[in-house]
Amino acid sequence: MERGVLGSRCAAGAGHILGKKSATSCGKTTSTSFAGSTKHEQNLHGNVKPLQLAANGSSCLANTSPVLKKQRNLSARSSSAEVVTTFDDAKGVSSSVVEEKIGVLLLNLGGPETLDDVQPFLFNLFADPDIIRLPRLFRFLQRPLAKLISTFRAPKSKEGYASIGGGSPLRKITDEQANALKIALEKKNLHANIYVGMRYWYPFTEEAIDQIKNDKITKLVVLPLYPQYSISTSGSSIRVLQNIVKEDSYFAGLPISIIESWYQRDGYVKSMADLIEKELSAFSNPEEAMIFFSAHGVPLTYVEDAGDPYRDQMEDCITLIMGELRSRGILNSHTLAYQSRVGPVQWLKPYTDEVLVELGQKGVKSLLAVPVSFVSEHIETLEEIDMEYKELALESGIENWGRVPALGCTSTFISDLADAVVEALPAASALVTRKPDDTDSDLDLMHYLSKMFLGSILAFILLLSPRLISAFRNTML
Repeated sequence: MERGVLGSRCAAGAGHILGKKSATSCGKTTSTSFAGSTKHEQNLHGNVKPLQLAANGSSCLANTSPVLKKQRNLSARSSSAEVVTTFDDAKGVSSSVVEEKIGVLLLNLGGPETLDDVQPFLFNLFADPDIIRLPRLFRFLQRPLAKLISTFRAPKSKEGYASIGGGSPLRKITDEQANALKIALEKKNLHANIYVGMRYWYPFTEEAIDQIKNDKITKLVVLPLYPQYSISTSGSSIRVLQNIVKEDSYFAGLPISIIESWYQRDGYVKSMADLIEKELSAFSNPEEAMIFFSAHGVPLTYVEDAGDPYRDQMEDCITLIMGELRSRGILNSHTLAYQSRVGPVQWLKPYTDEVLVELGQKGVKSLLAVPVSFVSEHIETLEEIDMEYKELALESGIENWGRVPALGCTSTFISDLADAVVEALPAASALVTRKPDDTDSDLDLMHYLSKMFLGSILAFILLLSPRLISAFRNTML
């Protein structure tokens, strides 16, 4: 996520779709065309399943979040015509001919593209109940609080973005990944429309979903670009889809397969190991370098109170990567820490900055930083790791510093994502919704008056008390 806030990964043009025209893939221009459909007979190797949805948007994955309102109307074009595709490749795809329009929706958080975008981006971020988890009694204060925090956070965040060129590079990188995925799917005889949907900046997930509906997609695979699942990343974006499904008859009947996490896939694990092995070879004494995994943190309450599986999945991910490295004879020591915490609450520990100081004090001289929860370069790799943490490490006594690049458009990584899409298609089915329980309605009625009364008092304290605002600002900055 973006530095100094809770999230970052990328943004692209409104309702962005890769269509029947020249597409740029990792700097290379390739002619692509739409066509595609599939019927598969392959067992799943990833974490793929349809979601059981409540009418309030909740699921077993996480709590409810409201659909982000569109900020502006942007146009997008595609040319997805009906097609007939026959599959006969090694992935075990059926040879039957099916008329379908396959769509793949890539989900990410988004990032400000200019310095003027920073404050509204932060507002969108903090207005999400999955980012700032207010008690239900005070959730109507979400937007006023988001306005307060984003206003105070914007100056410091702008400094960070200015240091990496004036905006997030995630839009460009995600476009390249989407193009590369489209080409990789075509090599597997799967022709699909690729859509990019961002949670907090353009193109918003809602805009991509509108385009999917306009294109009359008949089967959809949802692929969050987060290897590990968290309620604050994949969960938040998925709940946008949940809210749309319960309100739109088209999506209620659309077969959808959601890949919840994919850190455990062999292709991802081996791609990460390849990058680590390559960067280790740059050290004069590779075997002495400690492998330092730095993952984006989340507040501890997400894990302990809300049941977020992120920490467990992250630890499992590190175990798998180190197992692959050891199978290659790479026996370096390693550690895991969490970065990007903000505010006074406790986050997942250990903290990256504190561990770097401790390692220097213990005499570690060579360190290879690995941004394990990121698949694209962005402010948390380019500014937080490459600038802030590198400087802290050198000041703490570490002499040799290296950093593994994000996966980006690494061919083995993109190919594995394509395999994940192919394998997920057989699981596509209409998402199920249920009506709200009577107890839910009763609870809303019981709390209405108390919300209005107590919430008004809290709003007055937060927004009108200069002393508390000053204290809050000092804490956040």
